[in-house]
Amino acid sequence: MQTLALSVQLYTLRDLTGYDMPGTLRRVAEIGYTNVELAGFGNLKNARECRKALDDSGLKVSGAHVSIDELESDVGRVMDDQDVLGNKSVIVPWLNESRRRDAVGYEQVADSLTRIASAMQGRGFTLGYHNHDFEFNPVGGRTGFDILFERSDRNLVKTQLDVYWAKVGGHDPAAIIRKMGPRIVWLHLKDLAPGPEQRYAEVGRGILDFPGILKAAGDAGVKVGVVEQDGTYQTPPLEAIQTSLTNLRRLVR
Repeated sequence: MQTLALSVQLYTLRDLTGYDMPGTLRRVAEIGYTNVELAGFGNLKNARECRKALDDSGLKVSGAHVSIDELESDVGRVMDDQDVLGNKSVIVPWLNESRRRDAVGYEQVADSLTRIASAMQGRGFTLGYHNHDFEFNPVGGRTGFDILFERSDRNLVKTQLDVYWAKVGGHDPAAIIRKMGPRIVWLHLKDLAPGPEQRYAEVGRGILDFPGILKAAGDAGVKVGVVEQDGTYQTPPLEAIQTSLTNLRRLVR
């Protein structure tokens, strides 16, 4: 069973990175993270400035979220930036509604992901797709998630499974991990708070079966677990990611 490397998606800290990326990275390292997943450069101008801030903090990049539009427009420039950052994992984080209205839309996205991944392969990059809950909605007798990963090249297009959104979408995250196996390279880790409202929670403070999720991930050889919390409500985001890391360290062996 593979040990899961832990990282944090900086989108969780977007209000802080937006005005002080270097200082926020230092705080992330002080909390105990050694890896981060990027969603832009915060208040820094370019990849080179971001790399310096990362190096100064002793942090490595486990992956980066990059829009499918940006990848389709200039995949070479994206790869150049990620090479500066020392990162070879690129994940598409979102689909605009116009691209997921029907099965044909999902098929077109799957084909585009395959083309992008093929173009990136020669430079040693891995491309993934990150789910929300809408991919699990029925589309012509299947789900968008099924279409994306049945039609795209399984050897090229990988999965970043967000366990929270899988649960909200009506599925057992551990069951998806067991089904997808090594196609899942990364997990997004946040919890679902108890109660009737759909609210995010720190890992270990909600209803998700994280022992079962992490056991399935280890068995499947998932490489990276990325803490992410879209909103932390009244809890300061740095405190939220610290709680998740503390709880995950008790579970990850």
